[in-house]
Amino acid sequence: MPSRFSATIVTYRPDLGLLDRALSSLAEAVKQARDAGLVSDASVFIVDNGPGETLAPIESAARAFPSGAGRIEIIHGHGNVGYGRANNLALARLESDVHLVMNPDVELEPDAIRAALEAMGTDARIGAIAPAVRGPSGERQYLCKRYPSVWVLFLRGFAPGFVRTRFSAAIDRYEMRDIPADHGFAPVPLASGCFMLLRTALFERLGGFDPRFFMYFEDYDLSLRIGRDAQVAYVPGVRIVHHGGEASRKGMRHVAWFMCSAWRFFATHGWKLA
Repeated sequence: MPSRFSATIVTYRPDLGLLDRALSSLAEAVKQARDAGLVSDASVFIVDNGPGETLAPIESAARAFPSGAGRIEIIHGHGNVGYGRANNLALARLESDVHLVMNPDVELEPDAIRAALEAMGTDARIGAIAPAVRGPSGERQYLCKRYPSVWVLFLRGFAPGFVRTRFSAAIDRYEMRDIPADHGFAPVPLASGCFMLLRTALFERLGGFDPRFFMYFEDYDLSLRIGRDAQVAYVPGVRIVHHGGEASRKGMRHVAWFMCSAWRFFATHGWKLA
């Protein structure tokens, strides 16, 4: 049976060129899934955390979204409430079977939604899909993770290069580099919130993201909660390009958010020091 599809994209002063590409790629991916008989209708929510003066170009980008790809709605005026809480603002409006959480700096391959829905349709245990991810230059990004330690997070985010090289085996294990890119895998312990396709009923039952995480680790927390009832599956045929960077490269404010969220994550799910 065709699925009702929805998606949420949270923005805060977005790169408008990337937002245009994200929406265009999403529209094409929804169209391909619809043509394959996998999607009946679609709704897209842009949840903008930015101030009023940044809204007009986002509205312009939304108007360019093809009507044949689905309805689009902007939720605005709530201020910068953080990533997880912003996604949750769309929860009460969802009337879908599957829901995509997606960053505005992500581009979908045209068959990404179709491949994800096909995978979900063959295995009822799958509650969420994690994609194969490439960077803008074609390099593989390792966004599926094992449970981290405090040590490996420090190594990966803040240690100098020669220290990371010395302890590369620990980083590689955390980043699941032992799993080939073309090899499907489930369950995935931790998946990235830059692209996560979920069964809507499960997402609603879990209450969406934990609003206590302003930014960072809300996706890891959600992954662990999904894993109690279902599986997160890595599906290599679901391919995206991710233009995002890491917290340590975005300035001290992001570093502070990262550290606060890391503390909350370990305090909630258990500390692992090394």
